[in-house]
Amino acid sequence: MTTDNTQRRNLFRVGGAGLALAAAGALLDPSRAAAQAAPTSLLRTVLDRGKLIVGTGSTNPPWHFENDKGELTGMDIAMARILAKGLFDDETKVEYVRQEANARIPNITTGKVDVVIQFMTISPARAQLVSFSRPYYVEGAALLTAPKSKYPTIKELLAAGKAVRASVLQNVDADTLVHNALPEAQVMQLDSQANVMQAVTAGRADVGVVDASTVKWLVKKNPGDYADAGFAYEAQLYGAAVRQGDADWLNWINTCFNVAMHGHQPEIYTAAFEEFFGDKPPVQKPGFPPI
Repeated sequence: MTTDNTQRRNLFRVGGAGLALAAAGALLDPSRAAAQAAPTSLLRTVLDRGKLIVGTGSTNPPWHFENDKGELTGMDIAMARILAKGLFDDETKVEYVRQEANARIPNITTGKVDVVIQFMTISPARAQLVSFSRPYYVEGAALLTAPKSKYPTIKELLAAGKAVRASVLQNVDADTLVHNALPEAQVMQLDSQANVMQAVTAGRADVGVVDASTVKWLVKKNPGDYADAGFAYEAQLYGAAVRQGDADWLNWINTCFNVAMHGHQPEIYTAAFEEFFGDKPPVQKPGFPPI
């Protein structure tokens, strides 16, 4: 014990800067990182290949969509860039496989993609088929109104009771979803999210029940047409998904996300959060556990 304590004190006498530089040198060498991974791990494969292959979508803002130049952008794309930056110190080294939502799990299990980042809700049933990263967003339902609405806030919507007309995407649980927030509202089930939102702007509905992220995106992009009633509920978690049985690859992705969301490399995550949601993520306070 005396020898161990003496060695520990001697290490600290070297100084934090010296230790940090030595550690950084080891960690930033991709060849050494690959050598430490299991021979069958995707971490080795991706580093040797020189690019990351990501399965995602292209038609669902603010998560994944094309900008004016036809380039993929969105919060999911930002999470992919974070991984590429961590792997190669170059956020552009990503190949995107555009896929429908029903291809997310098949493309992971068959090895077509290294990781899926496509607003994928974490659930126990899905976790029997794929492994999920730590969550990178807490999604939920929220109430979309319009600046000129008779009932623009949750307080006014609740007070109006049965007079409120709420639009929502047609689903077996749609009535329940609306009534969990607005118990007395009249429910209008519509055949698309676009029609749900259009009903609000046209005045046929007083409020639309849509994803919380969609509310943030629409209010940021079109503040003259949409407003946030100030109530979100029915939380669900979004995470990246990978093939089961590869602990090195999954642990590396979690490490990368943790550093970007709560550590010393927040630039991509914070900028994307502000761009797509019009908000700033919580500030991490040193000395306390991650938020």
